[in-house]
Amino acid sequence: MAYGFLNKKGTASAGTADADTPLLCESCLGPNPYVRMSKQHQGKECKVCGRPFTVFRWNPGSGMRFKKTEICTTCAKLKNVCQSCILDLEYHLPTQVRDAALGTSVKIPMSDINRQYFVNRMDSLLDGASTEATASLVGPSRAGHDLLKKLANHEPDYKRNRPLVCSFYARGACTRGEACPYRHEMPSSTTSTVQSRYHGHDDASARHILKKVAGAKHLEPPANHEIKSLFFSGLPNVDEAQLQAFLVDSVDGLAASDLAKIQRVGSAPSAFVHFATRAAAERAASALALKVTMQGQDVRVAWGRRPV
Repeated sequence: MAYGFLNKKGTASAGTADADTPLLCESCLGPNPYVRMSKQHQGKECKVCGRPFTVFRWNPGSGMRFKKTEICTTCAKLKNVCQSCILDLEYHLPTQVRDAALGTSVKIPMSDINRQYFVNRMDSLLDGASTEATASLVGPSRAGHDLLKKLANHEPDYKRNRPLVCSFYARGACTRGEACPYRHEMPSSTTSTVQSRYHGHDDASARHILKKVAGAKHLEPPANHEIKSLFFSGLPNVDEAQLQAFLVDSVDGLAASDLAKIQRVGSAPSAFVHFATRAAAERAASALALKVTMQGQDVRVAWGRRPV
C-alpha cells in the first residue's frame, strides 16, 4: 500500500510514489487543501462494472469518517461523476436530475458480458482523457444549461463526510453515549445505493430534488396505481415507431417490451404512451420530468388521467 499527498488541483506533490489520482469532488476531499491518501492496487471490485480497480482511501478532515473510491475511473469518466459520492463533477447533482434536464444519458449494458466488453472498450478510448473532455459524453451544452445552474450546489457540502448514522441509536439500543463513533440522529429517507445513484434508477435524493423543481410537480405519480400511461403533447412530426425508439434510448432500463401501446390523438401533435407496468411508467416519468426535446422541439409530458 502506497502513500502520497494530493492537492485539490489534482496534481501529485513531490515524493509521491504513484502519480495516478482519482476523480473526486471538492466536498469529498474536505476543506484541507492537501489530503493524505492510501492507494491499494486492485483493492476492490467497482460497484458498477465489477472490475478490480485501484482504491483510494483518505480522511477528509477532523471529526470526519474515512472515505474511499467506490467505482473505477473509467465508469466515473463515462458519467462525469465523483468516484466517491457518485454526484456530477460540475453541478454536484445526482445523475438522474442531470440526465432528466439534458434529455440524454450514457447507457451501460446491464448483462455481465456486455458490460465488461463495453467498459473495456471505453477504457481504451478514455485512457488519458480529462474530465473536461469527457463531460460532453453526458449531453450537449452542459455549461449553458440554465436549469442545472439554478439547481447546482455551488458551495462544497462537507456535511456529507460526517460519520455514518448509528444503527443501534436508530433502534433505540445504543449504550455507548458520547463514546459512540457514529452519529446519533435518525437516518434520512433520501439514502441511495451506489448503483441506483450512478444509473439514475430510483435515486431517493434525485426524487427529492425533482419534487422541488417547478414544472416537475405534474409528473408526481397519481394515487391510482392502475394509471400506467403518460401523455405527450407538442410532438414533432414523428410516428409511433420513432416515439418508441426515443423513449427506449432516453430512459435507462426501459425496453421496448415495457411499452404496451402508443395511441395518437387524432391529427393533433399528441399521443398517449401506455406502459406494461406501473414501475416502467414511473421510471419514464422520473427520467422525463424536467426537460424533453425531440428534433429540437420541446415536448410536454404529463400523467394520464384514468386507467386504460
